[in-house]
Amino acid sequence: MAQSNTIESVQVMKVRKIGFWRDFIKYRVFLTLMLPALLIVIFNNYIPMFGVIVAFKNYNYIGGILHSPWSGWENFKYLVQTDEAWLATRNTLTYNSLFIVINTATAVTVAIALNEIRNRKLAKFFQSAMLFPYFLSFVAISYLAYALLGENGFINTGILKMFGVDAISWYSNPFYWKFILPMTNLWKNIGYIVVVYLASITSIDGEYYESAVIDGASKWKQIRFITIPLMRPVIITMVLLQVSRIFNADFGLFYQLPLNTGTLHNSTEVIDTFVFRNFLVSGNVGMSAAAGLYQAVVGFVVILITNSVVRKVNKEEALF
Repeated sequence: MAQSNTIESVQVMKVRKIGFWRDFIKYRVFLTLMLPALLIVIFNNYIPMFGVIVAFKNYNYIGGILHSPWSGWENFKYLVQTDEAWLATRNTLTYNSLFIVINTATAVTVAIALNEIRNRKLAKFFQSAMLFPYFLSFVAISYLAYALLGENGFINTGILKMFGVDAISWYSNPFYWKFILPMTNLWKNIGYIVVVYLASITSIDGEYYESAVIDGASKWKQIRFITIPLMRPVIITMVLLQVSRIFNADFGLFYQLPLNTGTLHNSTEVIDTFVFRNFLVSGNVGMSAAAGLYQAVVGFVVILITNSVVRKVNKEEALF
């Protein structure tokens, strides 16, 4: 009996092996096309993961990654024991949460509005105009912002002066940047997000709207009961992708745009700028690696929790 089971298991293994090579030969063209992307992922994403051990070492350039002395959790203690680190963490979470809400709501609204424009050329013009800032670097945007907000900028010398209002020192008051940063982020990224949502709207079958018109549904009811529900899987996916990076901030937005002005740090300090100023400039590679690992792990945990909540509501709309 045992011998027959062994023979059967061997035969099953042979069949599976033959099936594997048959499938490999059958899909060899697709596998060849996938190979460059696979190699990029391996060399760019997985092999560098070996470097996370730097977060647990007192790194020095003489010993390198392998021979630097171990420091345990010492590099992580500074991230949770200083007020500046807590300020950076709080600002990162607050701004990114605000960005997700504002960008999602605005992008969905604009995408629906663009879809309702019957003049396709006009709709494409608006779409291209909104997408253009996405390709600008924050170095260029910072100069544009300074031309508007500087002491002799257009807002102070033009708009405020025209209404008889005294000039505002934008780069010395952190309060204003709590509004400038979200508006700039929206202006820069709205075009890209709208493209994604507009693609999901255009993929909706027109028969749904034709049936709704026959039933006497108004435009608002069509949007409420057809467009938004059918967009929901894409919206959830986009939100989950943004939530996965809730502990990562756009370095250019928070460093280049305010021109690294010290008086604005209460409003512009995030984890990425905190790491750059305190660790990378001083050459403390170990603490820099610890901060990066902290961001990655916490972000991974957050996306798992968020995805599990979505899965409980609707399994089909979860990422995995």
